[in-house]
Amino acid sequence: MSWTALLALAAGTYLLRVTGVLLRGRVAMPDRVQRYLDLGATALLVALAATAALIQDGGFAGWARPAGVLVGVVLAWRRVPFVLVVALAAAGTAGLRWAGVP
Repeated sequence: MSWTALLALAAGTYLLRVTGVLLRGRVAMPDRVQRYLDLGATALLVALAATAALIQDGGFAGWARPAGVLVGVVLAWRRVPFVLVVALAAAGTAGLRWAGVP
């Protein structure tokens, strides 16, 4: 990628973000559009989490990582403190890998 393309993309991204901040109070969106935007953001977040949990080097990451993510999800749902959620999810994944689960 050339420097010109990189700078053009950076400037375009910056302008889009600034435009959103400047027009926030001036443009009213219908409730239906606002709902679709909220659903779209949620779908992107779920897709990112699923990709990170299931894929490694272009293939399936094995069963230990999704199991650890599931442990983290359950603990977060039960409102366990965040530090414990991360530590126990990592410990679950490490324990399964130590036991030989890929």
